Amino acid sequence: MHLLRYAFDEAAASLWRGRRSSLLSTATIAIALFVLGAFLVVTSNLERLAEEWSGAAELSVYLDEDIPGADRAAIERDLRSSPAVADVEFVAKELALTRFKKTFPDLASTLGALEENPLPASLDVRLRPDSAGETSVEALVERMRATPGVSDVRYDKEWLDRLRRGVGLLRLIGFALGGALIIAAALTIANVVRLALTARRDELDIMQLVGAPSSYVRGPFIMEGAMHGGLGSFMALVVLSVVFFGARARFILPLANALNLSSVRFLSPALALGLVGGGLVVGCLAGLVASRRP
Repeated sequence: MHLLRYAFDEAAASLWRGRRSSLLSTATIAIALFVLGAFLVVTSNLERLAEEWSGAAELSVYLDEDIPGADRAAIERDLRSSPAVADVEFVAKELALTRFKKTFPDLASTLGALEENPLPASLDVRLRPDSAGETSVEALVERMRATPGVSDVRYDKEWLDRLRRGVGLLRLIGFALGGALIIAAALTIANVVRLALTARRDELDIMQLVGAPSSYVRGPFIMEGAMHGGLGSFMALVVLSVVFFGARARFILPLANALNLSSVRFLSPALALGLVGGGLVVGCLAGLVASRRP
């Protein structure tokens, strides 16, 4: 405890003496972790969106304008016979128009100005949750696309696969960019700690000559690096939360409602603690490297 108190007091005094350079290094790691945290917030909510869409996966079979009733009934029977299908609902042109106006009220006047209803009739197919990713659904989609009287087939899983690939790519970009910024922040912290070490070189030489333990010589600089990282990560978390909750009601929630996302969440407590802990570790390692040659 005495060593920790000594290291903390010396590190705090060093931070205050070099407060300008300390502010630069703290801001650098704050920016790095803010970028990484922002990507984590976006990707975690997009993953939840993909999971919610997967639970409500549907297949829409759009019918030709002049399809006979018997052919439509045959297509519906074919769909119901598939083990991957839970239910089939026929959506007439008028019902499709009503749903469109309710979902997109801003565009209702545009469709109302047209002489004819441009929306096709369709069969909305609700899939079984445990079979949405099986090959039987893919085979059903291909069979429906080749069926006479069917103009198009829309399968939600195709969009979900694209969304998942996009989330993976976005996460990769976030980790790459955040990693590069964290490395730059670590180098900045190491340089600031090394400057503090150089300013006290005579004092450290005397401590070594009188036999001071290495932990007392290097400990304050490792603690200083950890304080840089801890303060920077805490600043990043505070700014990220202010930006998130400030923009949530005005921008984020309307977008989530448009995408049928039940809720938009901030970083989980585990991720938030991991972000702060990561900043502490980066700062501690930077201080350790900078103090290797006192």
